[in-house]
Amino acid sequence: MKIAVSGKGGVGKTTVAATLAKLLAASHKNVYAVDADPDACLAAAVGIPEEQIRNLKPLVDMKELVDQKSAGGGAFFSLNPDVDDILKEYSIPLGNIRFLRMGGIKQGGSACYCRENSFLNALMGGVLWDKESAVILDMGAGIEHLTRGTAQSVDIMLVVIEPSKNSVNTAKLVKQLAADLGIKKIKFIGNKIRNEKERDFIQKHFEPDEILGFIPFDDDIWESSMESGPAVELGGDLFRSMKEIHEKLLQEVDG
Repeated sequence: MKIAVSGKGGVGKTTVAATLAKLLAASHKNVYAVDADPDACLAAAVGIPEEQIRNLKPLVDMKELVDQKSAGGGAFFSLNPDVDDILKEYSIPLGNIRFLRMGGIKQGGSACYCRENSFLNALMGGVLWDKESAVILDMGAGIEHLTRGTAQSVDIMLVVIEPSKNSVNTAKLVKQLAADLGIKKIKFIGNKIRNEKERDFIQKHFEPDEILGFIPFDDDIWESSMESGPAVELGGDLFRSMKEIHEKLLQEVDG
């Protein structure tokens, strides 16, 4: 099962991604939790200790590694040997979860980032083509890490939204980007819902079968986001809502 999670910054997609990773791991699946959003902190959300997070450099910023894995130091990534050694050596194990911090796609400017971006694309392909493990990708709204080739391995794109016009507009843009890449299943999760009015607002903008579920606003999650340590625990309203979403997700992917 390969799941990409996207959405506007601040909507709670990292919390959703981390909870899904924990639920899948709790069912004895091996899970890659991949942080592909430079502005997110999936590591803390899944429970990686803070001292390990501080020393964790994004793979794309490891210049020696990128140079070593690039064919002759050129712009194209060499797949011989493949990326399995990187996934094992540079991921952090936590129970059945292996956390991987990729870093962001490099944008234009004075430097040429062809090698770095080719490296990331090959790494993403290596993770997604792993037949044995489930994969949760915590992505930015631009989903830049996916190409037409790697996107074919994504079983479903989950777009997290909150009850605001900006969030809805971003979600519709992500849906279009994902569809253009060939991702066939795209579903939405309403987060931070306080009342029926906010639920109705989201339902007004999407078809019923597009919405996988709703998560109520949780003061405990909000408070824990201001403290160090894991933000996601398997309990409370978040867990109950996400367990229902997780079950629907399994039906969507396996059905």
